[in-house]
Amino acid sequence: MSMVATAVQAVHARIQAACAEAGRDPATVQLLAVSKTQPADLIRAAYAAGQRAFGESYVQEALAKQAALDDLAIEWHYIGPLQRKKTRAVAEHFAWIHSIDRLELAERLSWQRPEHLPPLQVCVQVNVGGEASKRGVPPEAAIALAREVAGLPRLQLRGFMTIPPPSLDPATQRGYFHVLAELLRQARTEGLRLDTLSMGMSQDLESAIAEGATIIRVGTAIFGARRG
Repeated sequence: MSMVATAVQAVHARIQAACAEAGRDPATVQLLAVSKTQPADLIRAAYAAGQRAFGESYVQEALAKQAALDDLAIEWHYIGPLQRKKTRAVAEHFAWIHSIDRLELAERLSWQRPEHLPPLQVCVQVNVGGEASKRGVPPEAAIALAREVAGLPRLQLRGFMTIPPPSLDPATQRGYFHVLAELLRQARTEGLRLDTLSMGMSQDLESAIAEGATIIRVGTAIFGARRG
């Protein structure tokens, strides 16, 4: 068994343990393997281990890997900040984007999404820690943006994403994730049909699962340190 396959199994074991602790069904948590900066051969190894969803943050790098791996039935997620000039590539080549942080971005993706493809699955990115170094709308603006995005054609709004400030304290981690969970609850109360909380990474996935994460984005724990 490859090192990547062993790592994928280990992450699934962590998911199962966290779900057992939280009283959740592990089937309600999707593992998104964050493959940005990682070579195509490691993605292929993770795929051979059963992983199907992969997250990328750099458009040109992602397109090259998609071409190299076009024999595999991969579900590609775009999870990084997106420049205006690169929206068409994401609209045409990805199944998901997690990083909608402004209406203009969503509008461009909407009209650039090819009609022959299923709707682009999208999440609104929320800056729960108010960090100047990170993208995302403040929590108090998230539902208003979500409502606008939900009305656009060829997009399907699924929920919210966040990258909280790093912390090794589980209570602090859970506090940030709880903000996102409450936003989802409130949005659903107000009539938005949402089902996704994209939150939690290698170091804090247990806290994210405890607060209701449905997609966890794991890179280092599968592939090791970032390259490049």
